[in-house]
Parts: sequence; C-alpha cells; structure tokens
Amino acid sequence: MKVDDLSDDQIRQLVSEMKKNKMGMADIDAYAQQKGIPDSEALKLKLRIQQLGLDKELDQRLNKASGAEEDQYGERKVDDTSDNPDIDDKIKGKSGNPRKRIFGSELFSNKNLTFEPNLRIPTPPNYRLATDDELLIDVYGYSEVQHKLKVTPDGYIRIPNLGPVYVSGLTIEEAKNRITKQLSTIYGGIKSGNTFVQISLGNIRSIRVLIIGEVTKPGSYTIPSLASIANALYVSGGPNENGSFRSIQLIRNGQTIVTFDLYDFLANGDLTNNAILQDQDIVKVNPYKTRVELSGEVKRPAIFEAKENETLQQIIGYAGGYTDASFTNIIRAIRINNKEREVVNIPASEISTFKLKSGDQFFVDSILNRFSNRVTIAGAVFHPGDYALENDMTVSDLIKKADGVKEIAALSRGLIRRLQADFTPAYINFNVQDALSGKASIKLFKEDSVMIYSKLELREAYQVRIDGQVNNPGYFDYGDSMHLEDLILFAKGFKDAASSKRIEVSRRIRSGVYNPKDSVKAIVQQFDVNADLSNNPAAKEFVLEPFDEVIVRRSAVYSTQSNVQVTGEVVYPGNYTINSRSERISDLIKRTGGLRPEAYAEGAVMLRKTFVNEGDSILMSNKLTLFYNKLQDSSDIARMKSAVDQHEQLLGINLDMILKHPGSRYDLLLIEGDEIKVPMRLQTVQLFGEVYFPKKIRFDKHYKFRDFIRGSGGFTSQALKRRSYIVYANGEVKNTRKVFFFNAYPKVKPGAEIYVPTRKERKGLTTGEAVGLSSGLASIALIVVTILNTVK
Repeated sequence: MKVDDLSDDQIRQLVSEMKKNKMGMADIDAYAQQKGIPDSEALKLKLRIQQLGLDKELDQRLNKASGAEEDQYGERKVDDTSDNPDIDDKIKGKSGNPRKRIFGSELFSNKNLTFEPNLRIPTPPNYRLATDDELLIDVYGYSEVQHKLKVTPDGYIRIPNLGPVYVSGLTIEEAKNRITKQLSTIYGGIKSGNTFVQISLGNIRSIRVLIIGEVTKPGSYTIPSLASIANALYVSGGPNENGSFRSIQLIRNGQTIVTFDLYDFLANGDLTNNAILQDQDIVKVNPYKTRVELSGEVKRPAIFEAKENETLQQIIGYAGGYTDASFTNIIRAIRINNKEREVVNIPASEISTFKLKSGDQFFVDSILNRFSNRVTIAGAVFHPGDYALENDMTVSDLIKKADGVKEIAALSRGLIRRLQADFTPAYINFNVQDALSGKASIKLFKEDSVMIYSKLELREAYQVRIDGQVNNPGYFDYGDSMHLEDLILFAKGFKDAASSKRIEVSRRIRSGVYNPKDSVKAIVQQFDVNADLSNNPAAKEFVLEPFDEVIVRRSAVYSTQSNVQVTGEVVYPGNYTINSRSERISDLIKRTGGLRPEAYAEGAVMLRKTFVNEGDSILMSNKLTLFYNKLQDSSDIARMKSAVDQHEQLLGINLDMILKHPGSRYDLLLIEGDEIKVPMRLQTVQLFGEVYFPKKIRFDKHYKFRDFIRGSGGFTSQALKRRSYIVYANGEVKNTRKVFFFNAYPKVKPGAEIYVPTRKERKGLTTGEAVGLSSGLASIALIVVTILNTVK
C-alpha cells in the first residue's frame, strides 16, 4: 500500500478501523506491521492523519476508553496520572493541610498563561533540518517555479528535474546555499543574477522528548521541533512539590547540555538557558536542595528555592522587596536544628550576608500602628482632624490650627482624652473660653484628643409638631421667633376641610416651682388665624417655643358628599347623594319617583357597610376577641371570622311599613354607602334542610307552613321540627315557637326560604357502658337495702 495514492476518505476509514480496535497514534507502527506496510509508508500515514486533524480524535477516543489523559499535543502520558499529584497539591503539605505556594508554581497552574511554542515566527537561522521537515522552494525571475518538499527519513529532498539533495543536519542557511548551487545547474539565470531562489520552512516536524525527575506528570511527549525546555515543562505540569525550579537539566546523548533556572525568567525575564529541544532529548527536574519560607510584609510571600551561595537579601529580591508598612530593622526567623527549633534575630546589617538553611522560615513584621507626634481635635471646630504635635504646643495653638471654634461651640467646657504611662485613658476638662483668651494654658502631649462640643449636641433636638387638617403634618425643626402661621407654612397650608378658627396650641411645662396641688400638665391656648396666613392681631404676638404642638381642626360646617344607591323596581334607579343629615329611606324612595307597579315592597332589602370607621373597628376588635375566646370549635371561629370579614351586611327593613308610615321607627336614617334593592313581586317559596325533596314551591296564600313541607315530601326522620325557621325576602327571620305541646310555625310569605335543621345524633350506650351502669345501680340498691335493714 502506498499512502500517497490513498484518498482522504480512505484515510478516515483506516482511522475508524483503528478506533474500533482501540488503537492510538502510538500504535500506528504496530498497525502497519500487521497490514504489511513498510516503515516509510507508516511515517507517511502518521503525517496524513495529522494533516487531516484526526490524530487528536483518535487519541481522545482511546483515552476515553482507557481512562488515560492526553497532553495538548495529542501525546498519551506514559505514567498513570492518578499517581501524580495535581498542580494544586503543590501548595499543600503531604497531610493535606494548606501551605504557602511555591514561588513559580503559578506558571503551571494559571489557565490564562501558556508556553506553547510560536510556530508563526520566521525560521531561526540556526534551525537544523531533519526528517519530516517541509521546505518551501520558490524560484522567481526569468524562471518561475515553486516546490513544497519534505525531508525523507534518509535526509534528502527530491527536487523535480534535478534529483535528491541531502539536507539533513544542515541549517536553513546552509541548506539554501546547497540547494541554490544544485538549482543553478538547470537554471542558468541564477548564476547571471536574473533568477533568484528563496527557501523557507513550511510544516515542521514533531520530536519526542522524555521528561523525568520531580515533575507533576513525567513521561514521553511528542512536541513541535521548535519547543523549548519551558514548553516541555508546561505540558508536563511543571515541577512537583519536591521538584527544583533552579536545577532543570537538558540531557542530550548522555551529556548535560544546559541547566535551566526558572528564577532567571521569573525575576529578570531571562530565557538565555531556555534551549530548543531536539528529538530524543531528556529534560530532568532534580529535587530541590534548599527551600525557605518568607512571609509577612513582603510583596510576594511564598516558599522560595535558594542556590548554594544565595543569601536572604536575594530571597527578598525574589519576593519583590518589602511592602511600604514593613519593619526592616530586624527580621525574625525560625530555624530547625538537629533536636529542636530556634528563633533567630537578623539585623538589617546582616541580611545581605545571612546564609540560608533549608527549612528556614522568615517573618517580616509591620511597623507599629501608632504615631510619634499626633494630636487630634474633633467637634465644633472648622477643620477637625489629626495635626502634628509641635514643641510646647497648647490647646489654644491646636484650636487655631483648626481655624477656630464654630459659632455653636459650647465654650464653658471641653475635654482632653490623654493616654497615661500605662496607656489607660484619662480625661482632663478645661474651659474653652479661658483657653482661647489665654487665661489658661494647657500643654498637649502625644496622642492627646481634644473635643469641643456643640451646644446643639448637649440638648434634645428642638422641634415643633403640627397635626390635623394640614397638607403635611408632622415634626419640624424649631427656630427662634417662629410664629403659628410660619409652622402652617412649613406644613404646606390648610386642607380644604380645615377651620382657621380655634387652632389649639399645647405647650410643655418646662420651668417653675414644684407644687403638689398643681395638677396642670400642659398649657393650652386657642387662636383664630386668617385663611391667607396674613398677620392676625390676636396671634401676632404669640411666638412658638420648642416642643409646642399645634392642632388644626376640621370645620364644623364642612361636609363631603355621601352617596347611596337604589336598584330594582323603582322609577329612577341609580346613585343618589344624601342632601341632609335627617334624610330617611322614605325620602330617598320619593326622589326615585316611587315604586313601580310590579315592585314587591315587602321583599326590599338594604345593604349597609360595616367596619368602615375607626370606632367600629376598635369596638369590634374588643368584642370579637372575647367572643373568639368563648368559641371552642375551630369551625365555629372560622364561620364567625368569615361573617366579620364581609364589608357589607344585610339590614332587614320593612319598606311597605316605611312607605305607609314615613318618619316612623321603621324609617331609618341614611348613611354613606347604603344600598337599597327593591325586587319584583315574588311567587315562590324555597325549602332547605331536612325535607325529602328540597325545592321551590309556588306561593299560595291559602297554604300554611306544613302545606309547603308536604309539598316537598315532608319532614325526614332526622328533622328537628321545633327549630325550623323562615328567612323572608327582606332578610327578616322568624323561628318556630312552642305553644303548650304543639309547634306554632311562622307565617309564609312570597319569596320566603324555609330551613329545617338536622337533629343531633344521639349515641346509645355500648355493651360495656350498659353493664357498668347496671352494676352501679345494683350496688346502690344493695346499699339502700342494707341501710333499711339496719334501721329496722
């Protein structure tokens, strides 16, 4: 089989077959042997698979089946990654306890940082060609031709019409000279200068390197030929918790070519020793020899690796130096000796020469959180804050630096908070006025705090209150010479219902001599003011005082419209406004034009709103609380609450009697929200409850209560006849009365509803209860007989 003759679809079929056999890129050589494919063709097969991008798909399929992982270049790891610690484990101890990060480990744990080799750069002049490298040859000038040629395993490229040219091991520059010399034999213009040759590198080869030692994921990796030591470290996860960042060796043909130090890159950005790798190179990460920990006030606290001759000064340099708040006179250290630990004090003069020992822990302390020359002033001064303590500075000097005291300052007394020798606070009082005038000179000391109080802080806030018929009632800040009209202005004026007469002002009793007989609690005065708040002679001289309370009352003649509603069989139904406080139902019916001929006055009902004012709510709250406490059954309480929650209640009226006797006790006064409904003449009676067939029955004036019961099948065996009742169309309720031994049933009217309640079920005695009762009676009888015999 020749790979060059296979189509892309045939290559994909081969990859699918390898997937079924759970084979990866590393198994292509074995697969080629099974199929009898020569080694040269197996290499071509690898390249074709990589060109089609099927290599990663092949290894991903294999890795999912085997549980292995792959690196970013598609190479399977040699070792089982479950035995290797994760990157995050570098900053943990063996016991799993968190520990400080190792300086440099973030290079390999930062997902936003990669060390992939840049394959889009110009070909390095020292790059040496090898098998699988691709050369792009461009001949231009008098002759125009392009070639894209790969280096064979034997190290040749085959130029058409010229033959093979050996280029393996040559640099790009050397290869260019050799190829140009060979091309000049067939293109004469090259020698004459009319034809030119340009050679560049196309696709580069892949190389295999071995990464061993103290790395997170050791193994064999396939990487681009432009990869460096840093690239190899990145794909392997970097040094593990025991790996060195300072001693990373590149071994080639059994000899150490270069030793790479990551700290050169981290500290100085120096990648001089980051050598380019070659096929079969070995990158070895040695174990660390010396590690120290630096914490406290440094810019990058971490665990640092040190070389043999490095000192503490260099470690501080790797940490970025001290922070602004560091205390550098002495650095404290904990060192491990043969038997125990010891504390070492390192003066600033010895930091540059202090020799390190593995396991040292250094701590850079912070400066004290105190000031050497600070005094503070606060309160009623124009510029409060911290000031520098000067020689022989006094309270007066400090107040002057703060631009003096404010006008509201309390000058009779101020305080100085001073720290004593044992740093416990002490308070010193002084007269602020005397200090300002120079009568008293009080010297200040370090950390003194001077407090100048405001008069407003030493008393309750002065306010006045206005309530009632104003647009914005509430509390307002008091000011001297405030008049009653001023406060009304603050409250944004009167409401429409307000009365400017008899405005009441109440005042606290704040001074005077105690008199046990004096029962006065407040001073109350009344004033009339002008509606436009112009000066009123009576109130002009009255000035408000702090804590005064003003009440503006509602006008005695002010009234808003109150509406009622009439619906049903009246001439003009609709909404009507109550025109006087004495208007009654009969007056309203007259305003509607009277009843229609088909109206049934006896069935008229009235709905009245309930709990619409504060008085009703408070009254009902107290009564209902007592009522609920008396109810035992939760269902009874629920029914009661449901009735209370209704905002309208049926009010039984007798419209027929009202119209016959206007102004009588039946003729109620109207209130806001009343609704009167006048139905048409009713012709049926409804039965509910314990009758055999509850239904509507045509009304007949000759029928009595029991006739209607018989019309619905009669009483059931569970009917409680003596508790039957009727609800008439107007909401009136009448129940059955007992006359001697007979039931006197109420009269039935059109539209009435007859209710027959259920008799409560009586429980009979059980067998045990009957036996117990019989035994008890027998015992009592025996006792009675015994007593009688004794008396005889």
